[in-house]
Amino acid sequence: MSTEAEANRIAIRGVSKKFETKDGVVHALDSIDLTVAPGEFVCLLGPSGCGKSTLLNAIAGFSLPSSGTIQVGGRDVTGPGPDRAMVFQEYALFPWMTVEKNVAFGLELRGDPKSEIRKKVDELLAMLSLAEFRGRFPKDLSGGMRQRVAIARVLALDAPTLLMDEPFGALDALTRRNLQDEVLRLWSAVKRTIVFVTHGIEESLYLADRIVVMTYRPGRVKKVIDVALPRPRDVASPEFNALERDVSRLVMEEQHRHADAELHSATAD
Repeated sequence: MSTEAEANRIAIRGVSKKFETKDGVVHALDSIDLTVAPGEFVCLLGPSGCGKSTLLNAIAGFSLPSSGTIQVGGRDVTGPGPDRAMVFQEYALFPWMTVEKNVAFGLELRGDPKSEIRKKVDELLAMLSLAEFRGRFPKDLSGGMRQRVAIARVLALDAPTLLMDEPFGALDALTRRNLQDEVLRLWSAVKRTIVFVTHGIEESLYLADRIVVMTYRPGRVKKVIDVALPRPRDVASPEFNALERDVSRLVMEEQHRHADAELHSATAD
């Protein structure tokens, strides 16, 4: 395998994560084993409290595992790195910077030549239909456009791995579908590895090569589902709906466990 391709491979082995809180120890993840192949689009799916974002943050290097290892490109993850870039739900844009300056920020911080920065920013703004808004500030943009800017800023850094934490969760259904299509188009064009956290069953089926269904706390891999449906995917097709029913059953089992745990906790109090 080429060095470039290997840089996109994620290997998670025996990863567990515990947090100390005022109410005691929270066991967020337990014995996670997962490999994400170079260029693969993987969705982490499950109810609130299953550790999806905790696992994504561990891959990003923001929060290290209590035990086990995570490797990206054959190297242990010991902290954040330029080989991994994160897109958050909250956009994380600088409100005092224009669209153009937000996209250029990481490149300027890295010290890239001004001519190269201008060229890359122009390409990304055109690719994401933002060119006419380059001089606008985030407050003047819709939620969907702000998320486009956030994606452009991440893509500008050429990280081989993109980590996306429910990036469309706060958007309306039509904007969400448009951005899903945009991400799929970009993924196909730039050949990045994507790990995408979602609680949306339809969203995961629409986007992913594989779906990792996680259990309620502590988060474990309940099942990995290959999504063999051809792209572009028709959410109204019998094949899509049959798979959606299967995935929904798995997720709802964990949702019911979550509800039962909440009820037991409330009764105990």
